[in-house]
Amino acid sequence: MFTENVTSDTIAAISTPPGAGGIGVIRMSGPRSFEVLQQIFKPQSPDCSFRSHQLYYGHIFAAGATGEKKIVDEVLAVYMQSPKTYTREDVVEIHGHGNFLILQSILELLLHYQVRLAEAGEFTKRAFLNGRIDLTRAEAVIDLLSARTRKGIDIAQSQLSGRLYDRVDTIRQALVYMRAIVEVAIDFPDEDEEIINHGELSRQLETRVRVPLTVLLHHADQGKIFREGITVVIAGLPNVGKSSLLNTLLQEERALVTATPGTTRDTIEEYIDIEGMPVRIVDTAGIRDNAEEVEELGILRARKQIQQADIVLFMIDLVRGVSAADLELFRSIQHKQVILVANKMDLLVNEMPDLGIFRDRTLALIQVSAKEQQGITELKQAIFKTMVGNNEQWEEDGCAPNLRHKDAMVRAYAASGRALDGLRTGITSDLLAIDLQECLAELDAIVGVTTTEDILDLIFKQFCLGK
Repeated sequence: MFTENVTSDTIAAISTPPGAGGIGVIRMSGPRSFEVLQQIFKPQSPDCSFRSHQLYYGHIFAAGATGEKKIVDEVLAVYMQSPKTYTREDVVEIHGHGNFLILQSILELLLHYQVRLAEAGEFTKRAFLNGRIDLTRAEAVIDLLSARTRKGIDIAQSQLSGRLYDRVDTIRQALVYMRAIVEVAIDFPDEDEEIINHGELSRQLETRVRVPLTVLLHHADQGKIFREGITVVIAGLPNVGKSSLLNTLLQEERALVTATPGTTRDTIEEYIDIEGMPVRIVDTAGIRDNAEEVEELGILRARKQIQQADIVLFMIDLVRGVSAADLELFRSIQHKQVILVANKMDLLVNEMPDLGIFRDRTLALIQVSAKEQQGITELKQAIFKTMVGNNEQWEEDGCAPNLRHKDAMVRAYAASGRALDGLRTGITSDLLAIDLQECLAELDAIVGVTTTEDILDLIFKQFCLGK
């Protein structure tokens, strides 16, 4: 849990990730930031004036064992005066060498001056509490830091700029207007029918609340894919080319490829980017009967991965044809979303084997040569289309609500439906006001107007220290 009155004290943390690097950054925020900087930092220029938002070169000093001043690091320091800072508080950043021991020494020195170690996400939480950003923008910071593709970064940047907030706030303002009308009708019950035009209010509730919420809910499902990615498992009998396909998709020799069946004994996982969608590709052991003990363990893992997959790429060997073992394995996985990948098209000299049994039971049938990298573009397009639809259908408007937003929107949509039904059946104004207020409260929670402390803790603990 965050401590109470988080904005009354001064916090500090290392803001760059662990490990060696050219520079490392330590950040302080709070009323004593500048005072503490002056205690430990000696600028190179003796007449340093510490203008806000300007970097100064100098050294961090600490008291040695005998009381003498000891250089901790050569740094650049910047003091940023509130409110034009990330947290809207006084902020100090110290840019030192990217050695974790050095950065830790500077941090410990700050803590010696009664600066508190920041909790995960506390800098961004202060930015929210101090009104610099709303809650959707704060959550966009998490998405920005964890994005695996350029598309994920673009969505997070758009949300950080306030696109989602603007959409939600537009709906909120419409509800505030509607609720105000109903409140007037409650205050003047004798003039209820004159004040509330039920037909007009129903129309506004539909067009200004329910339709926009429907669009946002649709974007939430698409946004989840670009934010979290999907899992695609390559499955099939031994020696159909699964590892070759993995290597081709990754454009590197990640898996061993031999003519000996059973080479892959365990799952191999890597991420690739398919049109901005993070895709976790899993190569599995070839599934067959009468395998030795170690290979059998790999087969068990392969079956487990298949059950967890969003899409299964079921591979067959065109040269070898479709065997009874292929059909038996296919029947065990056809409850999943399956794309049939017919491999070794480059070696096919006889007529194409009959694949009719698969056509109505798979999402697509793609002919490839994993070795010669033929058909790979078509395979990627099939994976993308399966999860997202046609690329042009994806609206790049920056509105990709996360699961918390979606849950609140679902409840808001339900409340708006009750209000709409009430308008059509002629319920009393006070009951109508309750439904409108419930809808508004859910949207308020999305942007952080009425979010509880427990929810805030849950959101901000996802951050790393120093952000």
